[in-house]
Formats: sequence, C-alpha cells, structure tokens
Amino acid sequence: MTVQDFDALRTRTREFIRQVVVPSEPRPGQRLDSDTRRQLQTAAKEAHVFAPHAAEEFGGQGVPISHWSPVFQEAGYSPIGASALNCMAPDEGNMHLLNLIASAAQKDKYLVPLVAGDIRSCFAMTEPHPGAGSDPDALLSSAEKVAGGWRINGHKRFISGADGAAFVIVIVRNAASPNIPAGATMFLVDMINPGVSLGEHVHTIDRAIEGGHPHVHFEDCFVPDEAVLGEPGSGFRYAQVRLGPARLTHCMRWLGLARRSLDLALDRTENRRLFGASMKDLGIVQEMIAQSVIDIETSDAIITKVAEQLESDPKRGSALSSVAKVHCSEAIYRVIDRSMQICGGDGVSDELPLASYLNEVRPFRIYDGSNETHKWAISRRASRARRVEIEGGEQRLDRVLSSVGEG
Repeated sequence: MTVQDFDALRTRTREFIRQVVVPSEPRPGQRLDSDTRRQLQTAAKEAHVFAPHAAEEFGGQGVPISHWSPVFQEAGYSPIGASALNCMAPDEGNMHLLNLIASAAQKDKYLVPLVAGDIRSCFAMTEPHPGAGSDPDALLSSAEKVAGGWRINGHKRFISGADGAAFVIVIVRNAASPNIPAGATMFLVDMINPGVSLGEHVHTIDRAIEGGHPHVHFEDCFVPDEAVLGEPGSGFRYAQVRLGPARLTHCMRWLGLARRSLDLALDRTENRRLFGASMKDLGIVQEMIAQSVIDIETSDAIITKVAEQLESDPKRGSALSSVAKVHCSEAIYRVIDRSMQICGGDGVSDELPLASYLNEVRPFRIYDGSNETHKWAISRRASRARRVEIEGGEQRLDRVLSSVGEG
C-alpha cells in the first residue's frame, strides 16, 4: 500500500464511523448487541474498511503497524467503532499473534474465520491471586505432556471476551520433558472442549468488549500436540510479541474517543454564554481546552514513535510501549474528565456519552498491566541502560589509555 492508499483508508474509515457507526451506538452504559455488530461488520466490508490490521491474504486491509494509528483512532471515535471494523481487543491482538506464530493449519482453522468476523476469541493469562496478573512469571496454571498431546489444568480470571468466544489462546506453565524446556506454553483451545468451562463474570464499569470478563476453568483439558501455538516452552516470549502491539492499539482506539470528547466540549463552549461572555472566551475554559489538546498531541506523537519501533525493532518497541501505555491511559482520562467538567451537569448525565466514555477508559490504567507495574519496569530499564552506557564508556577509555601506553 502507498501513502495515498493509507490516507484513503483513513478517510473512508472516518466517513464510515461518523455516518454509519455513530448513529447505531447503544445508549450510554449499554453494550453493543451481536446482531448490530454483525450488521455493522457487513457494512464495513462493503465500505472496504474492515479488518485494517489483518493481512490481505486472510481478508484484511494489510496495513502495517507503523500506519495503524490514524485508522484505529478514526475507529475509536465511536466506542463500538473497533468492533464494527473487527479490530477490537482481544481479537485484534490474537490475529496479530496468530499471523506471526501459528502454523498454516492453525491459520486456516482459527485466523481466517477470526479475521472474517465469523467468530470471536479470547486470551487467557490472568489468574486469581497469587497467580499471574501484572507479573506473568507467577503462572500457576499448568500443562502436562501426555501421550498424543497435553493435559491442561488451571483457573483463569478476567478473561475478556470469553463469553461467546469460539476459542481461547491460553498460556500455562510446563515442566521440562524430553526435547521441551521448562517454561510456559501457549495453546489454542476450542471453548467447546469438555475440559473448558466458563465461571462467573467479573462485573466492571466498561462495556465495550463483547463477552465480558469471566473466569475460565481448565479441568483435565486434553488437547492434541497440534494445539500448541509456536514452540513449547516459549510462551513468555510469544506473550511479549502479542502484548506490546496490543497495549498500543488500546492507546490508538481510546485516543480516538478522547478526540470525540474534546469535540463535544468544543461544541458546548461554542454555543453557551456565561457571565456575559462566550464560554470559549473564558480563560479557565481556554486553559482546559489547551491542556486537552496538549494531551492528545503528545499521545499521538508517542504512539507514532512506538508503532515505528514495533515494526523496525520489535524488542525495543515492546519496551517503549510501556511508556506509551502509561502516558496515554492517563492523558486520555484527563481529556475526557475535562470535557465532562466543561459540559457541567450534562457531562455527568446520559444527555451526553462522556460519563460512559470515562468508564471505558478508566480501567486502561489497570488492564494490560497496571501503570505502576509499567513504571517499575520503565525505571529498571532506564537504570540498566545507564549502567551499560557508563560501563561501555569506561571500557572505551581503558582501550584508549592502553593504546597510548603501547605507543
């Protein structure tokens, strides 16, 4: 695709979201129903905006990561836009992982129908305390190698989209066995497998993800060897392949919602007068608008940088995605919160959707690893990089002094 093609897709997406999707939105606080989602996805295919991130060979638009953001932001202008375009979590992250890791047979069985929107999926890593949460290394769920396959046992919690999903990508711990190192392994498991069962739903304030956030139980769940995703024992490495881009696409989508929130606030200031002056001319309002523009533009800039890094240097890009996740989740919340404040009583009522937007973005400071966990990792990486820099400088100085001495 050329730059002109990317721009054309962004324009088509913008028009589709505002003309087709926005009028179909549920009332604030309500969920998108499956029938409406399917109708919107059919319309998105007809408008040639469907699955922008997925490879063309599987039915997507084939947009590379470095160009996802403008399109995802346009989709995110509506809280149901990403679902309409089939680039919503957790399916979008699973498509990315399957495209990179899955075998040809696995792609035919799982990726093709997922990209088409015929099925949904989920990703199961989080567990009840003291199992894996922000720390994946705390995995308690396990898989045992048995004749002809594996037997999985464990309890997963907060598995977004699990209710109604056709399959789950589950990551569990495995012991060492012949030709297989100890570590973690990912499996593709059909949700109709008799060893899989849904538990109670975790009721949260967000509504955008279809299928909720239920518990999922694996009890003597047998899967054949063909269910292993990638190489056994490499699950932690694959998790980073998935989680880095997935964090960033959350930033992209919610930034689109922040832009819409600011638009609602700007419309309010344009049409209201307070204390004998136009609201838009009041200094305190201008300060709030300016700070929101700054939050949006800085978020956009760091998303663009990380997206380029994920394409050129995935390891560095995945590390930098932590910075984007923390900054964007907090900046986007501030934009929506200021917009609510500017809109006064209507901002906290169902007359405007702003309160429901705040409910959608607030969990992002916890989802995909809490911001505090990411800040801890960011700090450690900064300290380590500085130590390496100093040690490298000292080694270079030693070499210079040594060569001088030899002369």
